[in-house]
Amino acid sequence: MKSYLKLTIAVIAVLAVIFTGANIILHYENKGDAGRPYRVEAERIAAKIESGEEYSLDDYRYIQNIEIQENGFGGGDSDYLVKEIGGKLYRFDYSYQADNNAAITSFNICFGVTAAFVLLLLLFLFIKIIRPFEKISAYPTELAKGNLTAPLKESRDKYFGKFLWGLDLLREKLENQKSAELALQKQNKTMVLSLSHDIKTPLGVIELYAKALEKDLYKDEKKKLEVARNINGKCEEIRGYVDGIVKASSEDFLNLEVNNDEFYLSALIEKIKSFYTDKLSLLKIDFTVDSFSDCILSGDLERSIEVLQNIIENAVKYGDGKEIAIAFSREDDCQLVHIRNSGCTLSENELPHIFDSFWRGSNVGSNSGSGLGLYICRNLMRKMNGDIFAEIQESDMVVTAVFSIA
Repeated sequence: MKSYLKLTIAVIAVLAVIFTGANIILHYENKGDAGRPYRVEAERIAAKIESGEEYSLDDYRYIQNIEIQENGFGGGDSDYLVKEIGGKLYRFDYSYQADNNAAITSFNICFGVTAAFVLLLLLFLFIKIIRPFEKISAYPTELAKGNLTAPLKESRDKYFGKFLWGLDLLREKLENQKSAELALQKQNKTMVLSLSHDIKTPLGVIELYAKALEKDLYKDEKKKLEVARNINGKCEEIRGYVDGIVKASSEDFLNLEVNNDEFYLSALIEKIKSFYTDKLSLLKIDFTVDSFSDCILSGDLERSIEVLQNIIENAVKYGDGKEIAIAFSREDDCQLVHIRNSGCTLSENELPHIFDSFWRGSNVGSNSGSGLGLYICRNLMRKMNGDIFAEIQESDMVVTAVFSIA
């Protein structure tokens, strides 16, 4: 805001300097010889008289009459000037009305209109862009702090309406994710407390049986066998609780929403090309996309973009940085999109695990990651009635996304 005000003041100052300077120059020219063309004509005629050349007043616009002084100049109401030529005085009568005032007036009008347009433009930018942007500039910071409850006011402004809508959509998504995360934490704590309580009972029974056996309280062999069976039953009960924990931990913990619809393959590929053509060019990676026959696919366009982006990002991170290529093929009612990157260093026995959650291969090196990228891709593709698989062809990694044709 302050920078814009400084810019506005600077523009006004420059306009004022230009206006003042131009008027000074125009007024100076109006008073000087440049604004008196009759003097130029008088000089030209004087030069011809002095050289003895003939001249005609019809050829001149301002000089009306020339008179030689003999017994003094006669009277007259016309303007004149006197020049000495060859020892004689000549009177040059002229008719001239300075019209530079009209030029000054025209300049001032044009400059005034231009200055008004510039100032109105600055005012328009302030009202429509600078001030609205100033109001929302702190909003991303509030989102980063976790202040997600206050919605943005709706705006029909064509410059920021869509931007504000997107920010509010982001706020709602973050708020929903936060609520889901809190609910998951609560659920996990409840489950841990419940299981801890449930496990305590069979553990207590086992502990009592163990102490009884330690003190040899049971003399009858049948009773001892019954106690052993009870201990085994309680162990099975505890094992059931442990299996429940493992199952709950292995279930899908990501809330991946998919809005299945229909979209063109070309729309998907154009998005990918527009994002990665320049990026991979800067990384000196050869990026090629084969030709394809357009078709309508079934699924979520945004989620499909997310899947292909995830695959390409992995290709950038774990390939040799030489080539990434996208190819296409069809099988039955499915459209296959193959993403190939050169320089695969993953072993064959690791290949079946790359779609598991939190799994990272031996080729990760110093690259950071969570091991969830391809796991998310697989879940998204299956929710869109598709699939994803990977294979190693010679020294290249090929990941194929399978889409259903609508």
